[in-house]
Amino acid sequence: MTARVRRLRQQGPLLVWLVLVWNLLWGTFSWANLLGGLAVAVAVTTLLPLPPVALGGRVRPVAAFRFLGTFLADLVVSSVEVSWLAFKPGAYRSAIITVQLRTDSDVLLTVIAEALSLVPGTLVLDLDRENRLMAVHVMQVRDAAHVERQRAGVLVMEDRVVRAFGSAEDIERLDDPSTDTPETEGVGRR
Repeated sequence: MTARVRRLRQQGPLLVWLVLVWNLLWGTFSWANLLGGLAVAVAVTTLLPLPPVALGGRVRPVAAFRFLGTFLADLVVSSVEVSWLAFKPGAYRSAIITVQLRTDSDVLLTVIAEALSLVPGTLVLDLDRENRLMAVHVMQVRDAAHVERQRAGVLVMEDRVVRAFGSAEDIERLDDPSTDTPETEGVGRR
């Protein structure tokens, strides 16, 4: 495969996305907007190229539906809990926890961080990619055991994302006992 074809394959979805956003910003789909959007998309991708991202994984439909279902359930439950906090009198305690992750894929780390931040009550504050360490702010912490359950919840989210979208090597790393730390011991074993 030539370099030009490989680059077009990598940039194709981005070009389509940029043309779509351009047309949505203009509010109408017309030939002029389509061609103008294509010109802008080509200029942006040529003048401001993004570094290549190695995807390496594959989508596993059953695991992806499991991830999506539990993510939606977490979204609903957390929304109710955070809404209740807004009306509940008194103060609540929050915490910033750090979690040692097992995956080192940029794409998977991004999906994990986005999924955690989209659920009300949690927000990813920092991600140290080299050490695979994620700092997460959690609301309404009751005690040390609750903090550990929150930490385990992050690891369960990582497990679901990796099993849904990760490569075979990423999944092996989840199942490898040598990658366990005290907080990951026994999490996600199947």
